[in-house]
Amino acid sequence: MTTSTSGVAAQDTRGPSQPLSAGGRFTLLAIACLTIMVGTVVAPGLLSIASALEVESHASWLITLPSLGAVLFAPIAGRMIDRVGAYRSLVGGLFLYGVLGAGGALLEGTVVVFADRILLGGVTAVVMAGGTTLISEWYHGHARLAMIAQQGMSIELGGVIFLFVSGVLAGIAWQWPFALYLIAWVLLAMLWMMVPKQSPEAPAEESGNAGGEALSSSLTSVYLAAAISLTLFFTAIVMLPMRLNLLGLDEAATGIFLAGISLVAVVAAMLMPKVSRALGEMPTLVLAFLLYAGSLFLFQQAENMTLMSVGAVLSGMGFGFSIPLLNHMTVERSHTSVRGRNLSYLTMAIFLGQFLTSFLDFLPGDGSNVFGAAAVLGLIFAVLYLGVYLLKRDSRST
Repeated sequence: MTTSTSGVAAQDTRGPSQPLSAGGRFTLLAIACLTIMVGTVVAPGLLSIASALEVESHASWLITLPSLGAVLFAPIAGRMIDRVGAYRSLVGGLFLYGVLGAGGALLEGTVVVFADRILLGGVTAVVMAGGTTLISEWYHGHARLAMIAQQGMSIELGGVIFLFVSGVLAGIAWQWPFALYLIAWVLLAMLWMMVPKQSPEAPAEESGNAGGEALSSSLTSVYLAAAISLTLFFTAIVMLPMRLNLLGLDEAATGIFLAGISLVAVVAAMLMPKVSRALGEMPTLVLAFLLYAGSLFLFQQAENMTLMSVGAVLSGMGFGFSIPLLNHMTVERSHTSVRGRNLSYLTMAIFLGQFLTSFLDFLPGDGSNVFGAAAVLGLIFAVLYLGVYLLKRDSRST
């Protein structure tokens, strides 16, 4: 498999030899929504849910512990996918997602509730890596890049939808948001009906053994970029409610503002394939970090909602230009025999970045200092990855 500075210009541009049906395509994209749903389902009714489950002293952990579970269990998930196949792993993952997710409403007490959330995160790692592996088996080249970009769009759009629906359900009764986890069983039925168990054979350049290990060994920078990207994105998500409150926004307006960031990310993910082909993979990643840095700087300095809204646009663009691209880069640089494992490591990096933001409350200073430090971190990684890109480009030209 060959690469180019445009990211996928040298790839086979064909779609699958036996195209997946529209229903199958929708199913794989809908499954991606479950990754963001795992924490957001309990967010709108967090206080009442935590009180009912008797974990009110650590309410925020109901949202963040699934991320820790994904980090802990992702390596196991990857080996399982490579051993038994993405389809069978995804079937098991979707079934357990419904059991552990909805079953959480029946539990009480810190130990059992938090154990359930951690296990749910582990199952989410199986679902996320398994779903992306199936996409990589059915689509190739530009078609794969477009599909993974749409997967990123689905994740963010799912966040908007599930936050809204969960808020409505939480207003009825604290238990009702947990019913949303049973959507996994609906998607399991759709997977059985619309996605064949046997995916088409990969093109020759992907199925051969040559270069597989070398490709897989180049993923450290991809994993690091994923972890930092999610850290920067969720720093904004975690710290913005307090910042917006100082500017006079109530909880409803804050929810709309955060949903707006996700909507921008949907649009940016849609544009990402064109940007990547025009600039190249690494320059697009550098651009994403610059966008993050700009957004965080604005969140720190802005004294009015106009500048805050510009920051929201930049933050959403940073996510849409980075995470779908990193998914694609992992697939393209992974030999088929270890693709599931490598995607699970990417899942681990993504959820690690999200989980690290759980500790922002312990940092000294106010939220303004956190935004400033995160903006500097974004600039550092923009410069770092730009340097890596320039060094590789110079080495190829000599």
